[in-house]
Amino acid sequence: MDGTTVDRRTFGKLVGAAGVGTLGAGALGAAPAGAALPIWTTSGTAVSSLSAFDDTMKSFMLDRQISAGQLAVTYQGRLVLARGYGNNSPQNIRPTTLFRVASLSKSLTAAALVRLAQDGKLSLGDPVTKFLDFIPPAGQTVDPRLSQVTLWRLLQHTGGWDKDLTNFDPVFRDKVIADALGVPMELTHADVIRFMSGQPLMHDPGSTVSYSNYGYLLAGRIIEKVSGLPYETYVQQALLAPRGITRMASGWTIGRRSGEVGGYGSQYTGPTVLDNSGTIVNAPYGTFSMRIHDANGGWLASAVDLVRWAATFDSGNTVLNSTSLSRVFAVPNPTGVNADGWYYGLGWQVRPVTGGTGRNTWHTGSFAGTYSIMVRTYQGMSWAAVLNRRDDESGLSYSTIDSALWAASRAVTSWPTHNLWSTYFG
Repeated sequence: MDGTTVDRRTFGKLVGAAGVGTLGAGALGAAPAGAALPIWTTSGTAVSSLSAFDDTMKSFMLDRQISAGQLAVTYQGRLVLARGYGNNSPQNIRPTTLFRVASLSKSLTAAALVRLAQDGKLSLGDPVTKFLDFIPPAGQTVDPRLSQVTLWRLLQHTGGWDKDLTNFDPVFRDKVIADALGVPMELTHADVIRFMSGQPLMHDPGSTVSYSNYGYLLAGRIIEKVSGLPYETYVQQALLAPRGITRMASGWTIGRRSGEVGGYGSQYTGPTVLDNSGTIVNAPYGTFSMRIHDANGGWLASAVDLVRWAATFDSGNTVLNSTSLSRVFAVPNPTGVNADGWYYGLGWQVRPVTGGTGRNTWHTGSFAGTYSIMVRTYQGMSWAAVLNRRDDESGLSYSTIDSALWAASRAVTSWPTHNLWSTYFG
């Protein structure tokens, strides 16, 4: 059925084991005792053979009181499912409604540098110091190893920064940086870079994998320097427009763009980072700066946009050639595949499967008020799910959406032959 349907709470039974090739394990938690029966709405075309996906999203969202979500699924290159879901939502959640997607943004940033390399504008072996000036605060010095941080290492999270060792992720420490530099908030990218220019690396570049939002902040500035365009503009023109993706855009810290979901939810509050007032705000709206996070986590997208973007990493597209695709999924040298059997490529987590002849690739995204996941499988399936919540008083994990969607895929006994791309991308 096309359009919106409404019913009461019913749960689809999940089948199968944890997803092979992505992150997350465990079963979905039970519903809170005494929970009110919500009004459940769906949009998009229901597909009976894919009902396990709808059931999975429904039980996941109802258990956690998530008000808005989406799911899109492709099979053998065809868009076979595109759905919006509402749980007592005041907004009609369509398959094209935009959500913050957080770190799924990294695949766009990495692809932008790969595309600039494809066009001969730079080499991924170039050091970051070739493009950016690192001028530390007075009395501090630049770590000489910074010249060994290549674009490869920046994108594979082997630049030498380590937020776990330092307990300091600069893209979330606005007031510390503002106070240290004597500048007002809202910070600029230049402020963050200046502060970090005086901080030592924790590892020799290339030696250790440590997830670095700051590395992707730098990547965004290099894209601007080399392309001569604002980061968002270059990504839209060089990567998204050729794929027919016109809705995706950078998000705002306060307020929302046309077509964006409302009500990003969180149980937490904190002081605003938009000025020095110390005003306490709801966590999704001002406890972090979307401007600072543009290249590491600032994009808005719908689930259908995300699976369309994910298809860019299949062969035969006009955006990234075969050499570029091989670079995106290259095994980092010398860190290689980790003990859990996966590695970080360029903007994607990668798990080799079937004796090395195939791979599952994925990424998750997480902000206060946002959870997202995007998966590409070696079996020719892919999916993306987005939610307008990340934490709540239920205490239930959000990472289990991974294993739940894998289970839903295994419940499909007959994949449909239709293709919905033209419905959403003209």
